[in-house]
Amino acid sequence: MIVVSVSYPNDPSTRFDLDYYMQTHIPLVRERWSAMGLRELRVLRGLGTPDGGAAPVRLMALLTWDNAEALERAVAAHGQEIFGDIARFTDARPVMQVNAPEG
Repeated sequence: MIVVSVSYPNDPSTRFDLDYYMQTHIPLVRERWSAMGLRELRVLRGLGTPDGGAAPVRLMALLTWDNAEALERAVAAHGQEIFGDIARFTDARPVMQVNAPEG
């Protein structure tokens, strides 16, 4: 199992359309990738830091996959459409990372 994290920095100079993201982009990701090995998709909204500061990340999506091969197949099949949709809701550059659970 792998988990892909997609983080959007909390930069007030960038545009982020949360309604589009939640109502259009996330359903698109689920529709295209669920049958290809995407097992779970969670969205986390940054609220702040423990000391009361501003959250460094506005929003983070965690996508759980069966394995790296499933992710590779899904990106090959629908990556252009999914990644191309990002410009419709933000001008921020997302930080994407592939992670392996420990334990």
